[in-house]
Amino acid sequence: MPNPYFQFKQFTVWHDKCAMKVGTDGVLLGAWPRVEHAQRILDVGTGTGLVALMLAQRSKAFIVALEIDSAAAGQATENIARSPWQDRIEVVQADFKHYTSTTQFDAIVSNPPYFEDSLKCPDHQRNTARHANELSYEELLKGVARLLSADGEFTIVIPTDVSVKIKEIAAGYSLHPYKQLNVITKPGLNPKRTLITFTFQSHKYQEEDLVIELARHEYSKEYIELTKEYYLKM
Repeated sequence: MPNPYFQFKQFTVWHDKCAMKVGTDGVLLGAWPRVEHAQRILDVGTGTGLVALMLAQRSKAFIVALEIDSAAAGQATENIARSPWQDRIEVVQADFKHYTSTTQFDAIVSNPPYFEDSLKCPDHQRNTARHANELSYEELLKGVARLLSADGEFTIVIPTDVSVKIKEIAAGYSLHPYKQLNVITKPGLNPKRTLITFTFQSHKYQEEDLVIELARHEYSKEYIELTKEYYLKM
């Protein structure tokens, strides 16, 4: 029986009611983007609330955690209510395609559905979480361009093989890649996940690789440095 919760240093994430459990993609999205000076942050597809909680831990921002699935939104609400930052995180159950805000966001993050046009499983909740039919990359970037402030930053975690496609779509909304992190599980392997930060301004482009494990349960110093404020045993 899988553990129904994941314990971090400053908070606990229960994920037994969510299709997508706590995983490395979410942890990286919570740890990597620059949010130290952000006043308002939007987490698109918050799931358990993990990323919103991580961003709250290292910022003073007010965070909107958006989630389309009712069960996941309910669990995110419970996780946030048990955390030290319940007064700075609001869970909103809504479809991002129709979400509006009276004020724009300094930072937007998303760990979006990513299996486009692939075979679906019978579980509708898991399909919503994992397949891009509910929210395409085009719809996501269109919404980001509408909700991101002029000097804001948008960070996404995606399969590496769609990174070129994402950049092409983003360009259509005047969003420029600013920095990119290619995630490699072990030395010698090709990256399967990539994080990219976009801005409306054109900056000097930065790209780097991050190796997670050097060997079984032996984490790289770079991964430890990035996640040590969160993981209990880092």
